[in-house]
Amino acid sequence: MGKHTHKITLPIRYPLKLAYILSLIIALVVAITSITGVLYGTVIYPTADLFQAFMPNDVVNLCLGIPILLGSMWLTRQGQLVGLLFWPGAIFFVLYNYIAYIFALPFNIIFLPCLILVMLSTYTLSYLVANIDGKIIQQQLVGVVPERVSGSTLVGFGLLFFLRVIGVMVNALVSQTPIATAEFSVLIADFIITPAWIIGGISLWRRQTLGYMTGLGLLFQASLLFIALLMVMCLQPLLTTASLNVADIVVVATMGTVCFIPFILFTRGIISRHYSQI
Repeated sequence: MGKHTHKITLPIRYPLKLAYILSLIIALVVAITSITGVLYGTVIYPTADLFQAFMPNDVVNLCLGIPILLGSMWLTRQGQLVGLLFWPGAIFFVLYNYIAYIFALPFNIIFLPCLILVMLSTYTLSYLVANIDGKIIQQQLVGVVPERVSGSTLVGFGLLFFLRVIGVMVNALVSQTPIATAEFSVLIADFIITPAWIIGGISLWRRQTLGYMTGLGLLFQASLLFIALLMVMCLQPLLTTASLNVADIVVVATMGTVCFIPFILFTRGIISRHYSQI
């Protein structure tokens, strides 16, 4: 009976069995690569730059990335719309992380698993979004969630980080100053991922189907990235020789708060609608 209700209430076109299987594989591979990075960090990350950036991030993947992915799947399994919309955001979070890894790492024992994670995450994300019935989502959420605030937040951050990538790259070329490998890999990840924020944000602002389908997932992923960055910055002094930079933490926390507010409002709107129908 529970499964039958789940299939009826969630706006999906086809059963999500394959998405569950692929997501569990993703979680397992993330766990393996992250544990390997934590235990053998000095071998996996041969330079101080890579070690300081990615070993603490492995800890964050274990403490944050895997739980939010499994939690999103569990909520979806319970027939919760919020879980279904969180799920692509959790996969997108993994995709962003491991795009950075494959552009930073030398060819070593975890390079291939990281590449597999990028490919698996890309396919799973596409599969999930394609199976969400956007028209029904739009009908359920129009006027319930803060479209303009959420859309403008996504577009604003998307443009900010995309233009930052362009600026840093141009400055490096003009000044002929090399960019550190860890920073370069994050810039590439930003360059690839942030256009999705811009497109999703514009769609949500214009109250289009795509915006309602992807808006919460994109806000979820963006919020997770800010939380993960704060965690990495706090862990670096404990796990590496890096010093604590309070000013940077304050800046990131402030930017994160700007993202958290529409995310919370969007989530609250969906949950309130759910309970109003019970």
